[in-house]
Amino acid sequence: MKIAIIAANGGMFDAYKVFNIATAAAATDAEVGIFFTFEGLNLIHKEAHKNLPMPAGAEHFQEGFQRENVPPVDQLVGMAIEMGVKMIACQMTMDVMSLEKDQFVDGVDVGGAVTFLTYAKDADITLTF
Repeated sequence: MKIAIIAANGGMFDAYKVFNIATAAAATDAEVGIFFTFEGLNLIHKEAHKNLPMPAGAEHFQEGFQRENVPPVDQLVGMAIEMGVKMIACQMTMDVMSLEKDQFVDGVDVGGAVTFLTYAKDADITLTF
């Protein structure tokens, strides 16, 4: 199975959605690729992914994450990389936001929309978060 994910939002809940699906799929031996664009780049930024915003009024979820031993986002990112999830940072968005590849976690590729479309063209499942 091949799964293509677009990560265009950059909050705490977005990170859990993206990396929960990606690591679960990778654990079933699926080929997984994530295209990070706009605020989604926060999910793989070396500093930003450690301090993602929680939606207002949802602070109680943090307590639940800890109680249920849900790994923090930085650990989920590391797990995804270790499991072979392909991560593509959007070159156009990086240019617009004046970001460089070295600002992202190791293991991230940089490519444009065509790079992702080439990956996703024969995906069994495509998701957007």
